[in-house]
Amino acid sequence: MRRITFDLDVLRTFVTGVDLGSFAKAAERLGRSTSAVSAQLKKLEDQLGLPVLRKEGRGMVTTSAGESLLGYARRLLELNDEAATAVRGAELAGSVRLGMQEDFGEHILTEVLGRFARVHPRLRIEACVARNADLMAQLAAGRLELALAWHSDAAPSAPAPAPAPELARLTMRWIAAADSGAWPAWGGGREPLPLVMMDAPCIMRSAALQALDRAGIPWRIAFSSPSLGGVWAAVAAGLGVTVRTAIGLPPALRALEQPGLPPLPVIGLRLHCGSEELSAPARRLHAIVLQAIAAHPAMAPAAVTIG
Repeated sequence: MRRITFDLDVLRTFVTGVDLGSFAKAAERLGRSTSAVSAQLKKLEDQLGLPVLRKEGRGMVTTSAGESLLGYARRLLELNDEAATAVRGAELAGSVRLGMQEDFGEHILTEVLGRFARVHPRLRIEACVARNADLMAQLAAGRLELALAWHSDAAPSAPAPAPAPELARLTMRWIAAADSGAWPAWGGGREPLPLVMMDAPCIMRSAALQALDRAGIPWRIAFSSPSLGGVWAAVAAGLGVTVRTAIGLPPALRALEQPGLPPLPVIGLRLHCGSEELSAPARRLHAIVLQAIAAHPAMAPAAVTIG
């Protein structure tokens, strides 16, 4: 069998283009011409003997081969970047302060802490898991350098000290206990829908109540909690349904596919910076968080454009 040795620069172009949703944007970020990027993609497909992208609508999506390669490419690039950073940044010391939503505390935070500690054993992360309003307040007060938080135009939060691009847009889902069986269609004449919600203010709570009110579906708050753990426990106990994304969904719960409930909006995800000029440790942590988010199974690659 012919042995293939991948060019890491080509893999970086492929991954960057998929993550940004545009290979023109990837060319700009990587300092290459669009023709050079096209040549790299052709080289990659020639090496594999298979297409990695296919046309869909106005854009391109990864083929099954491209989707498989994408996961391996991320791992190869992460190991390469980790090795380079470990050698060049061995003398970095001090601390960096990171905040994130509870949804990411169990999976994303664990991965980020592990990777950061392996590369920078002399650096310390001060992590804070909190709700959106608290994260943004701490960021504005200078108590956090980075904050991974939800974003909704319908429920704007306090402005961040520095602009932050949207990393992903995820659909909110109706969530019930895994063993709850089928939920009936709700409407006139039925008992109010029992809801398990985070305490107000909460972006997803507001979205759920507005969707139910627009659909004319009666509801009642059966359980309210200041923590996501309390919400998960109450839903698992069968007290009602809640609204969240697929991120961090415990095994005892499931997203309802056809719940007879109204559709929900999407919600954005942003990694906010406490200032436009981050410290060297914060810049490295910022990169690791972005990589962890991009590699998460819930962040399915969207259609990308070549030009």
